[in-house]
Amino acid sequence: MKKIFISFLQLLYRIWFYLLMAIPIVIFFPILLLLTISEKTYPQFFWIARNIWANFVLYGMFFIPRIKKEQEIEKGKNYMLIANHTSMVDILMMLRVSKNPFVFVGKKELSKIPIFGFFYKRVCILVDRSSMKSRSAVYKSAQRRLKQGLSICIYPEGGVPDDLSVVLDTFKDGAFKLAIEHQIPIVPIAFLDNKKRFSYEFFSGSPGVARARVLPFIATEGLTAKDVASLKEQSRSLILKELK
Repeated sequence: MKKIFISFLQLLYRIWFYLLMAIPIVIFFPILLLLTISEKTYPQFFWIARNIWANFVLYGMFFIPRIKKEQEIEKGKNYMLIANHTSMVDILMMLRVSKNPFVFVGKKELSKIPIFGFFYKRVCILVDRSSMKSRSAVYKSAQRRLKQGLSICIYPEGGVPDDLSVVLDTFKDGAFKLAIEHQIPIVPIAFLDNKKRFSYEFFSGSPGVARARVLPFIATEGLTAKDVASLKEQSRSLILKELK
């Protein structure tokens, strides 16, 4: 009986999460729509997403963000932000990590989420990981946004592992190729509690602290395409060590 009661509460908690996700988007819909007409107004869209939407959902779920930075992200500079990916909360916490506007590279499936997906597909770089043509288009879109002065956020595991016991899956090359080509620093970030707070397992989740660790940046100056594998492994090792 106790287990059924807990499952029922977790069901309500999950429904509450999606309501919180939707409410600010509905309220600010006209403004958000105007800000997504042109890429030039993306920084203003990002400000609303970071300071209003992310905070509304995080604190509405009784998550307490705790962000520790071993190195500060400097205003006006380009970065490649990477992190482990285990939860929808990762998006919200990533917005809290960086004041500098950045663009997410994410899977196209999220564009099917009602309300959220409408803006997701308008402001993010979508990837169909089963399509080589799509991956090539993502690369070109990311290059364009970097040239506009924005940073890029990629979850290099390429998705959430099906096996929830996996601490950190293997990394794909894309983020590291882009970082080397544009000679921008890698910003490794470890989300320590998001899986526990709100995993992709339906009957799960609880209020509490949500910690993020911004680890020392990894420079890419002077690196070439032949350094992708070692850069990828170095980045993964830093995050994995923090998670363990």
